[in-house]
Formats: sequence, C-alpha cells, structure tokens
Amino acid sequence: MTLLLSLVSAFFLFISSSLCHPLDPLTPQEIHTVQLSIQTSHSSSSPNITFHYVDVDEPEKHHVLKWSSSNRHHAPFPTRRAKAVVRVGGKTHELIVDLITGSIVSDQVYKGYGYPPFTFEEFFKAIRLSLKHPSFQNSILRRGLDLSEVSCLPLTVGWFGEAAKRRVVKVTCFYRNGTSNIWARPIQGISLLVDVEENRVLSYSDRPREPLPKAEGTDFQRQRPSPVSCSGNNNKITITGNSVKWASWEFHVAFNARAGHIISTASVFGRRVLYRGHVSETFVPYMDPTQEWYDRTFMDVGEFGFGRSASSLVPGMDCPAGAVYLDGHMAGTDGSAQMVPRAICIFELYTGNVAWRHTEVGVPGKVITSGEAEVNLVVRMVATVGNYDYILDWEFKKSGSIKVGVSLTGVLEMKATKYRNSEEIRRDIMYGNLVAENLVGNYHDHFITYYLDMDIDGEANSVVKSELRRKRTKAGERSRRKSYWTAVKETVKREGKGRFEVGSKAVDIYITNPNMKTKIGNEVSYRLISGKAAVSLLADDDYPQRRAAYTKYQVWVTRYNRSERWAGGFYADRSRGDDGLAVWSRRNLGIVNTDLVVWYTLGFHHTPIQEDFPVMPTLYDYFELRPANFFDSNPLLQS
Repeated sequence: MTLLLSLVSAFFLFISSSLCHPLDPLTPQEIHTVQLSIQTSHSSSSPNITFHYVDVDEPEKHHVLKWSSSNRHHAPFPTRRAKAVVRVGGKTHELIVDLITGSIVSDQVYKGYGYPPFTFEEFFKAIRLSLKHPSFQNSILRRGLDLSEVSCLPLTVGWFGEAAKRRVVKVTCFYRNGTSNIWARPIQGISLLVDVEENRVLSYSDRPREPLPKAEGTDFQRQRPSPVSCSGNNNKITITGNSVKWASWEFHVAFNARAGHIISTASVFGRRVLYRGHVSETFVPYMDPTQEWYDRTFMDVGEFGFGRSASSLVPGMDCPAGAVYLDGHMAGTDGSAQMVPRAICIFELYTGNVAWRHTEVGVPGKVITSGEAEVNLVVRMVATVGNYDYILDWEFKKSGSIKVGVSLTGVLEMKATKYRNSEEIRRDIMYGNLVAENLVGNYHDHFITYYLDMDIDGEANSVVKSELRRKRTKAGERSRRKSYWTAVKETVKREGKGRFEVGSKAVDIYITNPNMKTKIGNEVSYRLISGKAAVSLLADDDYPQRRAAYTKYQVWVTRYNRSERWAGGFYADRSRGDDGLAVWSRRNLGIVNTDLVVWYTLGFHHTPIQEDFPVMPTLYDYFELRPANFFDSNPLLQS
C-alpha cells in the first residue's frame, strides 16, 4: 500500500514539476512526499522524528538561468528536490529527497556546533511542562496568583562558552488577569530551564521578586477603524503561479519557513537585476547583563524562522483593498504540510510622492508643467516573533529601483521594577527607561540582515566604492573658490575589503557590470542607498557578538556560493560564531568581475519611551537599490 501511494504521489509530482518554476516553494503534496520518504527510511531506527527545516533544494544557479531564458512551456525543469533537516535519536540529519521518485538521495549526520530551529510543538511542550512543575505551582500560590491566569513563553538561551550539548529553552511567565497584553505583567524572578527533547525541567529558579505590575492601562485592543484604500489599479498586476509581472518588472516570489518571502529572478525591461533576495538573519540583543536577562540575545530567523512566525494578513489593515494574496505552506513538527492563509500580499501603492516633475518658464509665452505621481508595487508579509511584529516590504518602482523596508511595531518586552516614578531611582542601574509604573523597557537592538544575490545585467559583477573627498583649489586654476569635492572611485578587489560602515563617511557603494556599458560609455550599475546607520556596539569578545559578528558592518560583499545564505550560519541555535558571514569573508577571495552577494543590515538601537507603551507606534528603516547608469535616460519616460 505504501509503495502504491508513493507511485501515485510520484506521478502527480512529475506532472506538476513540468509546470512549475524551479524556485517555486514546496507544495503540500511535495511536503507530504518528503514526510513519507523520511518517516519510512527512519521508522526502524526511531519512532520519534521531528522536522525542523523542509525547503526546496535550490538548483544550481546556471541551470535556473538557462531554464529561465528558454521556452518554459516546452522545456520543463529536469529536477525537483527538497532539503530536510530532522532530529532522530538526538542527532541532526540533513537529507536530500528526490521529489519525482520520492527517494532519498543523501542522508548525512551533522556533527558541528549549533542546532536546527525549534518547532512550535517543542515550544508548546516546554510551556505545558513548566505550568505543571510542582515548584513553579508552589511559587505561583505563594504569590497569591491564579495559575489559570498565567501564560508562559520559552526563550532561546544563546551560547556563553559552555559545552552546549542539549537543546534547551528558558521559560519565563506572565500574569494576564485583566489584560490581553501579557508582556506588561511579567512575573519577575521565576524561570525554568527546559530540555525540549527529553521534555524535562533541568533547573528551576525563584529569585527575589519585584512587584507585579498592574493591569490597568496596559490593554492595546481597540476597535479597528474602517480601512482606508491607498491602492492603485491592481488589475495591472499579472500573477502566474508564483511569477509576477507589473509595469516593466518581472520577478518570482516564494514563501519560506525560515526567511519568510523570497524574491528571485527580478528583471526590469527584460534586464536582470537581482537573482535572489531575502531576510537572512536577525540579531536582537537586550542590554541587560543581569541573571534573568543576559541571555536574551535572539537570532530569530535561525532559531525559529520568520516564515514560521508569519501572520495571516488582515485585509484593510495590513494590506489595502484589492490586494492579491498568496498562501504559505511549510512542514510542521511531524512533517505534515501546514498552511498560513494570506501569508503574502501584493498591491499597487500610491505613495503620495511625486515620481518626477518640472515646471519650465524659459519658453517664451508659456509655463509648462509636467510630471507623474509615484505608483509602486509592494510585496509584503508580517512576521510576529513573540512581542514584536516585523512588517517586511519589497517595493518595486517604475524608475527601476527596489526599496526594501522594515517596520517594527508590537509590544515592548518589559521588566518589572519596584519603582513607580523615575524620580525614585537613585543609584540603581536600570538598563532601560521607566515606561509605566513598575515597568522598565530595556534597551535593545534589532538587526535585520538581507541576502542580496545581485546580477546586474548578468553574473559578472564588481563592487565600486565611491568616496566624496574635499579638494583645495590650486592657484593655477584661477578660481575665487577655495574648495570643492569630488568622487574618488575604487574597485574593491577582495572579500576582506568588502566590508563597509556606510553611514560613517560620504561613501557610495555601486554594484557594477564592468563588461556592459551605456551608449556613452559608463559602466552599468546599481547604487546601494542606505537608511540610518546602526551597527552593533557590543564588544568583539562578547559571546553574543561572536555569534553575530556580521553586525559590525552594515554592508558585506562575498563571492557567490550556493550554500551560503544564512549570515549567522545555518545552525544558529546555540551557535559559536564558527560559521556564517564573518567567517566566510576571511577567505578573502577575489570579488572582481565575478558572481557576488551583497549583505545589508538594517539596524535599530531602541531606547524605549513612554509612547511605546502599551503598544509601539511603528519604527521604519529601509535601503534601496537604485539604477546608476543602468539606463540611457530616465526610464519613467519609457513606462
């Protein structure tokens, strides 16, 4: 019977594979094939198999590009494989599954440091175990609290030099009773260390307690106002499967349990710009070195996943009227397919800005005004990771630019304190600001690192650093000016020099194709435009910083390697900093006229204020990839 099911499944997969894009996300049927293949192969060794990562095994780039340039209807992509990471008997297995035949191509045991992402079920088990723990229940009773009103949440613990031979979480708890904002009522002092695989409490702590913050004024629920439409004509968007066409743009969008949404094979007016782009990693360290907080140094993408954290988008709130929605599919703990309805939305956006305009009065007898409003295409998803909501946008412009924006909102992670007024605080170090009575909003950072496999008119690219430098005029120049500035350009030759703090100096970064020129001889390129400058301020030898060393620079450039997509390393949980972007960069490979990856980190140093309570207004930052001598003239006049 199992063989028959496999044959039937393989038949339908063969039919569907001839129709899909090679970078399409896995379908529910394909996820089922992965589940069945792995469970069958490991059923004799262990009945307890947990699935931690299931995704398309990305084909070789040159094969995808060759397929993309051919007639897709008559040239189906020849292979379709999935990569899976599972835990079996305390070991991490990396498997490749052929989705056409349902067979396992390879099965390797990972022996390095770090662990795969946690699953929902592991978190739920840790919560249930904590709530039933006798010492915990006694502590709650001693505090005079109602156990039925207690919510607990597991937090990752990072790595601080220990052997780290267990997959563990630290469970911390909150008291609801009168509010939906559990983060505003932390039960300070209680924590449990839980082994998620043995399902066992390893240690329990009940330290000196702080007052329980009150419930009044903490609730953030409001009746949602009528939605405001800010969208354009969404009939102009053509979506075929996961391929999108709009204005002069064509690209592929996919959903991924780790990265969230992924943009691939983006081209404008038929010319390649970006092969693949997505969130690669986050780093969220809290600036509180005390016993209960020091290990809150989260790498959410690698430890859990933005796709796993994806929220179903709410029409009229998250996305305007008329938006087009795509569902997301991923594998659950047992390998079965799970769906996130409306995981991604796509819509035209009237920004209210002017794309270009000019009023000319130099023509005798006439005043000539011309221009156009800016209308962009937005591809959006929202990842809710614990207390924070990340609104993640890819915004395509008719000018040829790609703007990547991140909005942060949600609820502060807060610490209980005995103080009710800031004037009471004298010598205590608070590691944050008092945002409400008995509540401190701790200082913390958010770093969101993007993977950008740039292909400017092809794969052979270089990076040019252009620095603005002041020059003094010389006596022989016969000028009454004493100074001016000029752009001094330098092609970056090796990875070791491809690291930039773009906000510290007047420096522009260009990704160029030295083999392609405009009609007047300039190298075609795209300019990387940064938002606010923010890099990690932690010491290089601090354990969290060793794991997230890539946050010391906003921009890194490396030579393309298909296996290198996750800035903090593939196995981020309890990692040691021995894998990832900062390590790869040390190879110091040549990066001239070759296939490049640009890594950009958006950074927020968050010093909480009272207006962030009980819910935070949105913080926003972005970066932009803008054409620079890519077109012979303004492309807006061509669209």
